[in-house]
Amino acid sequence: MADDNGTEREHTTVVETGNGGGGGGVLAVVLLIIVVLVLLFLFRGQLGLGGSKTTVEVPDKIDVNVNHN
Repeated sequence: MADDNGTEREHTTVVETGNGGGGGGVLAVVLLIIVVLVLLFLFRGQLGLGGSKTTVEVPDKIDVNVNHN
């Protein structure tokens, strides 16, 4: 064994942080937004977001009485 003579050796570990794989969080947020929008679209009827058509009735004639003195 070459290193068994009792001398100490310094070991350095290099940890790279930064430009490698930093876009994972952005991808997760985008996917989460897409999933929420799809779920809102699928359950829009139960949530009351335009699932049924709204009926608006407009009268044919409106009587307005104006009294002049």
